[in-house]
Amino acid sequence: MVYTALGLGAAASIHVLGVDWLEVEEDIAVIEHVAEAAVVVTLYATGLQIDRELKLVAWRSVLLLLGVVMPLTIAAVTLLGVGLLGLSLGAALVLGAALAPTDPVLAGDVGVGPPGEDEPEARFSLTAEAAFNDGLAFPFLLAGLLIASEGGTGWVGSWALVDVLYKIVAGVAVGILMGGLAARLALPLRTEGRLGNDLDGWLAVAVALAVYGVAQVLGSYGFLAAICAGLAFRRYEHDHDKHHELHAGAQRIVQLLELGTIVLVMSMVTLSGLGVPGWEGWLVGVLLVFLIRPASAVAILRPRWMASQEERGFVAFFGVRGLGSIYYVGAALGTGVLSAGEARTVLWTVLAAVLVSVLVHGVTANAGIRGLEHRAHADRSASSEGSAPVPRAA
Repeated sequence: MVYTALGLGAAASIHVLGVDWLEVEEDIAVIEHVAEAAVVVTLYATGLQIDRELKLVAWRSVLLLLGVVMPLTIAAVTLLGVGLLGLSLGAALVLGAALAPTDPVLAGDVGVGPPGEDEPEARFSLTAEAAFNDGLAFPFLLAGLLIASEGGTGWVGSWALVDVLYKIVAGVAVGILMGGLAARLALPLRTEGRLGNDLDGWLAVAVALAVYGVAQVLGSYGFLAAICAGLAFRRYEHDHDKHHELHAGAQRIVQLLELGTIVLVMSMVTLSGLGVPGWEGWLVGVLLVFLIRPASAVAILRPRWMASQEERGFVAFFGVRGLGSIYYVGAALGTGVLSAGEARTVLWTVLAAVLVSVLVHGVTANAGIRGLEHRAHADRSASSEGSAPVPRAA
């Protein structure tokens, strides 16, 4: 919220002073690449902090959020885009794909802590969902662009084979292989004192961008590769004492990227631009934050996995929209497939939804975390009372 306020304040000053500054629509490529860098490094850093066992049973809530809640969210926003905003099916699907992912950058503040710390189910689920859905929303975005450019159904076969199967599998494979290789090379150097502690953050940036670059060269999803690289790096010599320092260094870089990206994007916002979506576009953002995401997540998450209503409500409500959505809309508009009018509507609707999310989730985040921790403390107290030792007979 503070970063957003700084950016909007800069936008007002730029307008009043008549400074020649970047334009959201004309310089969309700048926004795309700045947000891209922030998301890539964040995804790698997120992988470093997840300690959960890589077993399906341990990730079942995350799989439901990715495999069911995200497609439901995309479908709901697509319907609103067609029915409420008057967009074509392709443009509406692009809008849905851009707004569906929970942002790994902004959701980090309500996610799990550094490596080695406790991973409550709710915060783990939110963190892991945000880590993976930025890559898994890509096929839907590409489908929207194919509908807008080609129409019909002739593209479905190649889309399923290449954009879904190949790019996902290749992205995961690149991440696992390169993340493990990076750990095998870097951790011994850290042990020997040949890599300085002050370079931890830049080591994370180097690994993240190298992995992302290789994934892009191979035509796969770089976001998936980045998160898988972080997971693989963390699991190499899991108990190595340098993992915590590497994550701390990465987090410092992520915070700088978060600050710079949000301030930059918000400095380009104009009052005329915010009026482009109309009340309908702002309503889409409100419905997404208050109804679509929470209702779909609550309906899908199972009580036996998250026993309390507070946990399920926390995961359902804090589906923060942020830099990932901004990147997606930048990537889509950069193709030039959408008409000028639809491109403007999609762009400013995404920015409106991000502003709504930043405000609503920013105001409620501390209260949500306190409620979750209070519930966890109550459960631990009840458990300890129920398992009090029974005095032994003489």
